Formats: sequence, structure tokens, C-alpha cells
Amino acid sequence: MNAPHAVRSLDDIAAPNHTFSIIAMDQRNTLRRMFTAVGREGTDAELRGAKVDVARALTPMASGLLSDPTFGVPAIKEAGALAPTCGLLVAAEPAERRTYQGEPRTHRDPALDARWVLDQGGDALKFFVQLRGDRPRPAAGEPDLVAECVEVCREIVDDCRSQGIPSVLENLVYPLPGTELKGRQRADAIIESARVLTELDVDLLKLEYPGSPAACRRLASVVSKPWAVLSAGVPFEEFQDVLRISFDEGGAAGFIAGRSVWREAVELDGAARSAFLNDVARPRLEALVTVADRHARAWR
Repeated sequence: MNAPHAVRSLDDIAAPNHTFSIIAMDQRNTLRRMFTAVGREGTDAELRGAKVDVARALTPMASGLLSDPTFGVPAIKEAGALAPTCGLLVAAEPAERRTYQGEPRTHRDPALDARWVLDQGGDALKFFVQLRGDRPRPAAGEPDLVAECVEVCREIVDDCRSQGIPSVLENLVYPLPGTELKGRQRADAIIESARVLTELDVDLLKLEYPGSPAACRRLASVVSKPWAVLSAGVPFEEFQDVLRISFDEGGAAGFIAGRSVWREAVELDGAARSAFLNDVARPRLEALVTVADRHARAWR
């Protein structure tokens, strides 16, 4: 039976001033590759351990934690590593992604729905897509990748609304076959894709930085829903500048940051990892929270 009213709201993953300071630790295959890149095996146990350690160290300063249902949420809950003041966003996209002639093709697992997120103790459902809203119309006999993505996102937004839980759509643009994606073309792709997604009445968008103050102003002109800027693994110092511009020029309501804050933790174990998370990652997060407190636009 559908919920008669909201059981969760964006305030459950927001700070008291209604802005977002969210730590992302939902990586699965990416995190495994990070381990192997530093000469480690990247076992399931290593992934679970890293997610627990990051959650324990950083969620006391975060308004929300984004984690995955495979390695993150179960281990974090079992360890009691989520701070009581921190909301939980659960990644609901399938771990394995589909493609069509080299392009991402959106699909969802119907079992990973809003009710499933609530059953895990989640406060919001996050779904990752790779949409090029500016993609040319498909040729005869080809699938319409834009329409497919939009329809899946619409189903997710409607399902979340029926269950009273916020929907969060994350988009990463990608180069179309035979093309490059940089500069003005990349900004155009981010902005047009955001325009398409905001028309779905999503609660929160997680978007890439479009590259400049002018592009942020263009983004703000087409996005009518709250949005948070993602870190995309850029160096921490660079991400601080990205935040200020996204807030001041783009009207972003906060950030969802992962590797920029905790990347080096995968190289470490035990006391060394704890020291890094407490002495380096926590101050990084605190600095980002300070920027958000001063510059981000309240989602309300």
C-alpha cells in the first residue's frame, strides 16, 4: 500500500540550515579498482572495511552519507558506524551497467525500489544515470537512449513520491561515439541533461560542475529543483573552488563528495587509516562544510 504522506524529506539528509553536506561512499567497482591501483587485492572484505571506517570517521560532520546496498549499508549498519545525526542515501542503480554500441543504456532493477530503501533504513533513494539530453535523435531501428533514461527516471521519481521518500538523480555526461567532450560542449551537455531531468519533478539533482561561473549561471537558469555538486574525484583544493562557484553562481544547495575527501584511505590500514581519516579527511570535510554553510542556497 502506498504511503499516504511523506515519511522522509530532504531535511532528513540536510543540515539544520537546509543545505547538503553529504559524503559519498557508494562506489563498488570503482573502489575495487582503487584498491588494485595501489597494489591491493580489493576483496569484498576490504571494500566493507573501508566503507565502515569512512562512515565512522566522517558522518559525525556530514548531513548525509551515500552508500551502496552491497558492501556499504549492511556493513555500516552492523558496525553502528553511521552517526545518529547523519541521514542515509541508498544507491539503487544496478551494480552492472548496460551499453548499446559503446553508449550507456539505462535500466533499473524493480526490486530496488523506494520501499526497499525504506526497509534498509534509508532516508532517500539515489539513482545514477548517464544521460546526454542533447543526444541526436536515433536512426531508424536504433533504441532511443534518451527516452529510455527519462522513462526509468520518471518511474523512480513517481515510486519515491508514492512511498514518501525523496528521489535523488545523479547524472554524469559522456562523449558520444567519435566525439570529444570538453569546454563549451561539455557545459552544454551538463546543462541540457539537467534541464531534462528537472522536468521530472525530482527532489534533488546530483550534478557535475559545468566548468565555469558563466556555465553555472546558465545551469541555474534551467534547473528549478535543488541541486548538489558532485566531486568527481577532483583534488580537494580544486573542489573547494568548484564549490564556491557552484554556490555563488549556480545556486547549488550543497555538495555530495567522496574521493576528494577520503581517497588516500584505501592505501592504508588500521591505525594509519584512522590517523589519515581523523587528521586529514575530517579537516577536509569540515572545510567543505564551512563553505557550504556560508555560500550554499537552502533547498527550501
